[in-house]
Amino acid sequence: MKMINGKSASANVAEAVKGVTAPKLLIFTCDADHFDASVAEIEKKFPGVPSIGCVGMSYDSAMLEKGILVTAFTEGVKVKTGVLENVSKMPARYIHRLQKDIEEIKPGKENTAIIDFCAGNDAAVLTTLRGLIDKYNLQVMGATGDAGKVSVNGKVYEDAMTYAVIKNEGGKVKTYKENIYEPKDNRQLVASKTDKAKYYLGELNGRSAKQVYMDLTGVKTDKEIIDQTFQNPLGKMIGKDVCICSIKDVSGSGLILYRQINDSDILTLLEMKEPMEVAQHTIDRIRSDFSRVSGIYSVNCIFRYLVLNGRGEMNTYLNKVASLGPSCGLIGFGEHYNSQFVNQTMTCVVFE
Repeated sequence: MKMINGKSASANVAEAVKGVTAPKLLIFTCDADHFDASVAEIEKKFPGVPSIGCVGMSYDSAMLEKGILVTAFTEGVKVKTGVLENVSKMPARYIHRLQKDIEEIKPGKENTAIIDFCAGNDAAVLTTLRGLIDKYNLQVMGATGDAGKVSVNGKVYEDAMTYAVIKNEGGKVKTYKENIYEPKDNRQLVASKTDKAKYYLGELNGRSAKQVYMDLTGVKTDKEIIDQTFQNPLGKMIGKDVCICSIKDVSGSGLILYRQINDSDILTLLEMKEPMEVAQHTIDRIRSDFSRVSGIYSVNCIFRYLVLNGRGEMNTYLNKVASLGPSCGLIGFGEHYNSQFVNQTMTCVVFE
């Protein structure tokens, strides 16, 4: 498998794809002002070539906050791209499209992954995918993009998920999840009075969720709660795993989160670890699993970007990951890891 990255700070598509010939798949991220035009230009330059795109900031070994970054898969892959529409109301309606594409790819064990871009309702979409993920032994990574827009094969969609099913014909693929938080004291907090539609958390252990969070962290105001989530997000316990649940807002005596919580879910308070030590652990895992890396595609949550950028470590982090091989990705507003929708996390897919 071969992966090539190109970029342009002025969103010049010709500049970003310079040197790319006969690609098998194009994945791109572009700023909102140039997205629609870039979708059309990429289709014009590479008619009929499978492509998916979304709005957002991107990176290779350094950040690109404006412009376009294009990743071209040029050899050694079999690809199908498609779209699930109306995901806010009927996320399962078009699932047969994805199943058909998977079956045409003929995935083997541990050599096929899905990269997806979603315009919203990610949790429901990933739940819809779970049966196919299990049936065909697939791995998934993806993200919520910005501006409520995604694209596939030269067409822009809203309220949709676009996807690329990618079979690595020269080796395996594997997805990874990295977070820079861990349980602070393993205190169990039982969720209640939740509203999944509003991502609302009303109570923890039978008390106001807002007040419990303030007591645990020492913050005094609503604004301080929002700021404190960078240091101390909540985490949902799933066995020994933790899914980060970032706080979006305060609503009365409760909290609005970035992911759905159900009554009786077990939460805990998290605290930040040393980010560069966590990054090194991820790199060591990948090196242990792969003798040769042909490409890495990843998504870093906007909250991770804000934390690492504020610490002056974002480019250091990106360079660490790029030391493994060709690497690129985007800044997302919600991350996908197999059938999980997570927050404040990095997810990636590695190609041998």
